[in-house]
Amino acid sequence: MTAPSAAGTRIHPTAEVEDGSRVGAGTTVWQFAHVRHGARVGEGCTLGRGAFVDEDVVLGDRVKVQNHALIYRPARLGDGVFVGPAVVLTNDLHPRAVTVEGAPKGVDDWDAVGVVLDEGCSIGARTVLLPGVHVGRWAMVGAGSVVTRDVPPFALVAGTPARRRGWVGRAGHRLEDLGGGRYRCPATAESYVEDAAGRLAPAAG
Repeated sequence: MTAPSAAGTRIHPTAEVEDGSRVGAGTTVWQFAHVRHGARVGEGCTLGRGAFVDEDVVLGDRVKVQNHALIYRPARLGDGVFVGPAVVLTNDLHPRAVTVEGAPKGVDDWDAVGVVLDEGCSIGARTVLLPGVHVGRWAMVGAGSVVTRDVPPFALVAGTPARRRGWVGRAGHRLEDLGGGRYRCPATAESYVEDAAGRLAPAAG
């Protein structure tokens, strides 16, 4: 690991952080990670060994990207997001290596559609998220899932394709069902309420 800068940013000598990218104060970039030009990485983040952050990707503050995760443009990750090992955020709805004429496709031959991960959500190891999927704040996606549609805030989803299995609180624990649309976190005792539309939110007061 290289010596910390004045801002506390640490970049391993084997990592590649391209000119034109921005890495925030206090962020650590581990071995063989690659940050493309035009990417923006917030403060206090961790990019694990072999992680890839594509051009035009934006990471908020305190984001943790584990080893060998691949984040393709133009993904947007909010503050405090967790991306597990070998997760893939895809961006191509109609993937082909060549055009219909047989010529190799370049970056101008498709419209990239990015994944959006809201504040505090967690994506389990080896999960694949399809282009354009939006994962709500504090949601949790189980390891090995394939996410084909949007995930509501605080939802616990898993499987192929991923489906809702329950609710989780901000501490990451599955919520206890108290009946009547009310839930409680067993770790923090925080209360949550499910509305008539099936959306969960922290209880007022």
